[in-house]
Amino acid sequence: MNKYILILAGFFTIGLIACSEKKEEKVEVKKFVLSDTMSKMITIDSVSSCFINDEITLNGEISFNENNVNKVYPRSSGQVVESKVTLGDKVQAGQVLAILKSADVAGNYADLSSANSDIIITKRQLDNTEALYKNGIASEKEYTEAKQNYEKALTAKGKIQSIININGGNGSNAGGTYNLISPINGYLVEKKVNTGNFIRADMGDYLFTISDLKNVWVNANVFEADIPKVKEGFAVQVTTLAYPNKIIPGTIDKMSQVLDPTNKTLRVRIKLENPDLLLRPEMFARVVVSNKENLKAICIPTKALISLNGKSYVVTYKSNSEMKIAEVTILKTGNNRTYLIDGVVPGEKLITQNQLLIFQQLLNQ
Repeated sequence: MNKYILILAGFFTIGLIACSEKKEEKVEVKKFVLSDTMSKMITIDSVSSCFINDEITLNGEISFNENNVNKVYPRSSGQVVESKVTLGDKVQAGQVLAILKSADVAGNYADLSSANSDIIITKRQLDNTEALYKNGIASEKEYTEAKQNYEKALTAKGKIQSIININGGNGSNAGGTYNLISPINGYLVEKKVNTGNFIRADMGDYLFTISDLKNVWVNANVFEADIPKVKEGFAVQVTTLAYPNKIIPGTIDKMSQVLDPTNKTLRVRIKLENPDLLLRPEMFARVVVSNKENLKAICIPTKALISLNGKSYVVTYKSNSEMKIAEVTILKTGNNRTYLIDGVVPGEKLITQNQLLIFQQLLNQ
């Protein structure tokens, strides 16, 4: 009997020792607490409720404002004797862009010479008839006819002179050349002729385009799936490869009503002010369209997210000794903000810098 009592006492003692060891193991587990050094390395931000910003990025290019340009047309057919400007040149109002030689202008000068001869003849006839009329030799009718012939000759010369002036001549160049001049101060943004080119009367096309470039257009392409996200009046931010850190605000000025048959995109136009002349035609542009909807959602800084095994997490913060891992469901991401369906509530604080280190510590405790 004593033997059995001793055996039971031994088992009881072993059990007590085992329980004591387990209690000691639980006591050894410590809760993770941020050290003073680590607390200086983190950044805290808050969960908020905000309007959903449906942001999309479009590709486009800078072009001159076609409503703010002057197109220079040839005044008659002929050949370009000299082209005095090149694409991109800065030009002044009245500056000669090209000199053209035209048979039509040469004919106008011939007509002008003939008109001058008619004036001399009719003037002589008028003077003779007037003298005869005053001496009673010529009738009043003859005098009136002579006067009308002289006035017709003056009118014919004036008409020819006007045509020559319109064509850029001054009435003294019988060689048939005329000048194309710039009507405004600006920059040559299009040039379609060079020295030696022939200009036909049936072409009907302009030779030069001049713009002051004080405001420009951005033409951007919208894919069919994104058309509902873009409307006239929406705010945009434009950047270029030349100035990637310069953000230029603007608005969508006009939308096309038909898709481009080549690339199946819809073209939108943005008007931008260009006071420093940094934006130049044919530059590549990146256009970010911002569409703030009337729907609200939970939103957090995108940099607060942690991805693991296809799921998204954040680290919530109350104090240096009270931090938790929260799994979140993402609605959409845009403009450095992520919109959530659930996981956190507005007002909670999140760790947004070095949160991965905290996440690993919390995961392993």
